[in-house]
Amino acid sequence: MIFYTPDIDGIQCVMNEEESEHAVRVLRLKAGDKVTLVDGRGGRYEAVVSNPHPKRCEVTITEEQHQYGKRPYHLHVGIAPTKNTDRFEWFVEKSVEIGIDEITPLFCDHSERKNINLQRVQRIAVAAMKQSKKAYLPRLNDMVPFEKWLSVVQTSKCYLAYCGETEKKLLKSAYHQENEVTIAIGPEGDFSPKEAEQALKHGFECISLGESRLRTETAGIVACHSIYFMNECE
Repeated sequence: MIFYTPDIDGIQCVMNEEESEHAVRVLRLKAGDKVTLVDGRGGRYEAVVSNPHPKRCEVTITEEQHQYGKRPYHLHVGIAPTKNTDRFEWFVEKSVEIGIDEITPLFCDHSERKNINLQRVQRIAVAAMKQSKKAYLPRLNDMVPFEKWLSVVQTSKCYLAYCGETEKKLLKSAYHQENEVTIAIGPEGDFSPKEAEQALKHGFECISLGESRLRTETAGIVACHSIYFMNECE
């Protein structure tokens, strides 16, 4: 069982109350039982339970690895949350399982959702990180207007997944394994022509994710997996 413990410093550490309760009350771990910890920053630790307290379970680190499972790229996806929150949360869960570094919820001209429960989404991301045996937890940003987001994005390559009539390449043709890549995914009604024009002015390149018209959350997953697959194939 993997536990998320972000504040590991030294050989002795204490799990937070939520993880402690799960370890002691649900899994009934005892002193001497072995556990695995991840800190969300690439650290993976093997440990032994030393004090199985249900609110502050103490463990002793026996082995540590840094940059565990580190990928050769940094992927930031800006995506407009769907009206149905379950679908957006599904995207978060699956993108974390595949591998993603940063997620920014976007409020666009055609958006039907203006806010999200960031704490709930954070919990989903943590659970997905542990389930997929990863040690990196993506950064989850607050929801931001698309125009404002364009002015602060700073990566070596930026793509806009756009269904409108304009010149564009398939993502697999446009992407050349840049170390840092940002992909923008619009709402169910797509980006507006004005937003597409603004993105181009900020250095974004319009791309296609294929011939099918995809739902927002599906487009996000296709983008994540495409970047993962193109890097894994080298």
